[in-house]
Amino acid sequence: MGKAVAPTKAVIDTNVLISAFLFARGRVSWLRRALRSGTVVPIVSRATVQELVRVLEYPKFALSREDREELLADFLPFAEVFPEPVPSLCNVECRDPDDQVFIELAIASGADVVVSGDADLLVLAGRVGGSILTAAEFRGRVEGEP
Repeated sequence: MGKAVAPTKAVIDTNVLISAFLFARGRVSWLRRALRSGTVVPIVSRATVQELVRVLEYPKFALSREDREELLADFLPFAEVFPEPVPSLCNVECRDPDDQVFIELAIASGADVVVSGDADLLVLAGRVGGSILTAAEFRGRVEGEP
């Protein structure tokens, strides 16, 4: 019998989540399945959820209120909510202040990985407790590719 594998706890950048949930046949659609199966557990805080809600309201996505609520209902039940991190405990500073919440959350929660396509976060790889990976790199890790 196979050994049970613990789920990967991940802080996932808003843009990666948008790609996973809005584009069913996109390059990141696999992440939606990984969340549903419990292979990946997203770690969120009030600040990261507020950013997701704000971005979903962008006119370029043309999402109705019902669409936004449905997307959140499809994501949030799989998320582990972490209390607001204390910024002073974080000794890593992101170039983009809007991305700082993801680094603070990753450090405070002890997440295994931060998943992002944002260069301002990716340059911090090696400076936080867990890894900072692109969605493609994370997929390789989740699916066991060398």
